Amino acid sequence: MEMKFEKNTFRKRLSSMLAVDFKRAFTMPLFYIMMAISLVIPILILVMVTMMDGSVSVNPQTGVETVMEGFDSVWQIIGTSTADASAAGTAGGMSITSMCNINMMYFAIAVFVAMFVSEDFRSGYAKNLFTVREKKNDYVISKIAISFVVGALMLIMFFIGSMIGGKVAGLPFDLGSVTAGNVVMSILSKIFLVSIFVSIFVLASVIAKQKLWLSILLSLGIGMLFFTMVPIITPLNATIVNALLCLIGGGMFSAGIGVGAYFVLKKTNIV
Repeated sequence: MEMKFEKNTFRKRLSSMLAVDFKRAFTMPLFYIMMAISLVIPILILVMVTMMDGSVSVNPQTGVETVMEGFDSVWQIIGTSTADASAAGTAGGMSITSMCNINMMYFAIAVFVAMFVSEDFRSGYAKNLFTVREKKNDYVISKIAISFVVGALMLIMFFIGSMIGGKVAGLPFDLGSVTAGNVVMSILSKIFLVSIFVSIFVLASVIAKQKLWLSILLSLGIGMLFFTMVPIITPLNATIVNALLCLIGGGMFSAGIGVGAYFVLKKTNIV
C-alpha cells in the first residue's frame, strides 16, 4: 500500500498559524480589557471636558488666566477637517480637543501588540513554535494580521463610545461643513492606517522579544515619528481618495516593515 503525505504549503501553514493566533488573541483577558478601555475612554473624555468647559484657571506666578474650551460637537473627538486643522496650526498651540481624540488610540494599540508578542517569548511559546516550524514569515504575517483586526476593533469601539459619550454629555451631533460620507471615509482611513502602525509595533516587539518594557518604548518612540501624519491623511472631511491612499500605502508599508521583522527573527536568537 502506497502512503501519500500531504504537502505543507504556505497557505496551509499560514491558515494554521492564523487560526491559533486568533484563538489565543480572542481568549486573552487583555483583548477584552483593551476593548473596554477603548469604549470607556471617549465617554469619560467627552463628559469630563464638557463639565469643565468655560472654567477658568489662573497661573499663580504670572496671573494669566486660561479658559478651558470644550468640544463644540461630538465629531471633534473623531477628528478635525482640513480647514480647522490649518486654522489651529496658524493660531499656534494645541487644545485639549485636538489631543484627546481617536488618534491617540494608536498608542493603545501599541501596548496591545507589545504585550501580545512579548508573551510569546516570555512563555516559551515562540521557542517551541520555531522548533517545529522553520518559516518565521508565517509568524510575522499572522501577528500583523491579528494585530490589525484588534486595532480596527479598538477604533470601532472608540467610535461607539464617542456616540454614547456625546449623548450623555449633551453635545450636538451637527456635522457642519462635513457629510456623513466624509466621516465614514475618515474612519475607514484611520482603520487602514492601522496596518502601518501594527507592523511597526510587531517589528519593535520582535526586536525586544521578552523585554516588554523595551518593546513598549520602541513602539511608542517609532510610532511617534509617524503619528503627526494621521490627522493630515485622515481628516474629518476625508474622501474616498484618502481611504484608498491609506489602504494602498498601508499595505505597502506593512509588507516592507514585515520583511524587516522577518529578518530580525531570522538573524537573532529567539530567546
